[in-house]
Amino acid sequence: MNNYFVYMLACSDGTYYVGITNDIERRVSEHKLGIDVMCYTFTRRPLKLVFSTYFHEVTQAIAFEKQLKGWGQDKKRALIEGDWNRIRELAQCTEAKRLCDATLRQAQGDTDSGHPSTSSG
Repeated sequence: MNNYFVYMLACSDGTYYVGITNDIERRVSEHKLGIDVMCYTFTRRPLKLVFSTYFHEVTQAIAFEKQLKGWGQDKKRALIEGDWNRIRELAQCTEAKRLCDATLRQAQGDTDSGHPSTSSG
């Protein structure tokens, strides 16, 4: 049975790098050694492994990696600290902001076009 690791590195510039691998020790070592000059972490060394988790299904690991890459710095920091209450709070703020932004865009569209928008239903 394979394990697929989703991991997060803290970079020297204060950013986080999120990746996926089937060999976490090898992959973190490659980042730290600077094997790939084109890699995001190459110019941001030294690096520190701050989070990792594993999955048995690669599709689940890929989905989680994509989810983490979409998170902001505060939410990633909360995950590193294991602060699930803060993660939930930040998720709610994100969803509320998304709804607010959508409402604002819709309202701006109404006035920008000079015509009120119509909806069916």
